[in-house]
Amino acid sequence: MHSHLTPQTLSTDRIIRTFVEYFEERGHHRTTGSTLLPPPGDPVLFTTSGMHPLTPYLEGRPHPLGRRLVNVQRCLRTTDLEEVGDLTHLTVFEMLGTWSLGDYDGPQSLDWGYGLLTEGFGIDPRLLHATVFGGDEQVGPDTPSLEVWQRHGVPVELTVEDNWWHNGPTGPCGPDSEIFLWLGDTPPRSTPTQDDRWVEVWNHVMMRHRRLEDGSLVPLPQRNIDTGLGLERLASLLQGRTSVFECDIFDPWRRHVPSLWTLDEPTLRLVCDHLRSAMVVIGDGVRPANTGRGYVLRRLVRRVLTVLWRDDPSRELGSLPDELFRHTRDHFRQETDEEDVRKVLREEEQRFRRLLERGRQVLSRPRFRGPLDEEDLHYLHDTHGLPRDLVLSLREE
Repeated sequence: MHSHLTPQTLSTDRIIRTFVEYFEERGHHRTTGSTLLPPPGDPVLFTTSGMHPLTPYLEGRPHPLGRRLVNVQRCLRTTDLEEVGDLTHLTVFEMLGTWSLGDYDGPQSLDWGYGLLTEGFGIDPRLLHATVFGGDEQVGPDTPSLEVWQRHGVPVELTVEDNWWHNGPTGPCGPDSEIFLWLGDTPPRSTPTQDDRWVEVWNHVMMRHRRLEDGSLVPLPQRNIDTGLGLERLASLLQGRTSVFECDIFDPWRRHVPSLWTLDEPTLRLVCDHLRSAMVVIGDGVRPANTGRGYVLRRLVRRVLTVLWRDDPSRELGSLPDELFRHTRDHFRQETDEEDVRKVLREEEQRFRRLLERGRQVLSRPRFRGPLDEEDLHYLHDTHGLPRDLVLSLREE
């Protein structure tokens, strides 16, 4: 990273402060309310993006803080559960976001984005590449964005599907421009869709349209800008790390967990991610259950225990040091008592241990020794409370 700031100076806390202050200086007000729990009546289980809590205001309702907003929003994505353990996916993560609610337009947003990355964070502009919406049969190319990048001398790739943002088949949508950073050890080459050494850093969405049931587009009552960049990914890039698990947020985890348990690298990442995510979810008031949010929490804890006990059934979550609970609580600005969080984890661990013991006893009965069919799996679940994935993993032992 050709930067006048050394990786050591760009701690995650400093990155947050730099981001928020940069936009506050440009008339944005910081919104609070960063809990993972969406407002009452919202059909989703958890907040999945910084935009999520702002939907009514994107539709035209006036926001009490005005038309320019900036925030740090914690998010949880269960869609990424299967991918956790690779270099870029986390279950709970934070999004840095900015919004213009019918105020300034795309070019202004991109100008500021370029300024923050190159001046605020000291990224060499020669390591940047942008993608811009190239137009389709309904909407023309996003020429204003293209012109901004040309003015800054940043190379641009035009795409269609990759640069159209939507949150579902109907609803608010629009063209977007994504900013990529080169991570290769050669000078930059190729384009973001052709070479995965270009890593997406920041997405600027020009939310101007609404897609109707019949697929047609109508203009939204106001033209909005919605931008988002993943904090942990940005921190790992600015700190010269190859993985989100190596940025400073995970320092305490990397210090403590390997000395407790010997784990290979993908398992270590999964254990750190899921335990940290579980602590945050518990800190936001969720308790383990068989449905809804509580079930997501239960899955997180049980996946950790399953991989920990695979090698050594005597491993216990009770041996996690206080620092991990404190560090997680403080970073996510939660009020929770760490002892409460520890207690919830311990109780869930005991419950899972009892369930496994019962499962082993039931599965040792003659009728379950052969291959299991759907009827068996339903019976084991309904009569003995043994979930399908648990039964299948016990059969592999």
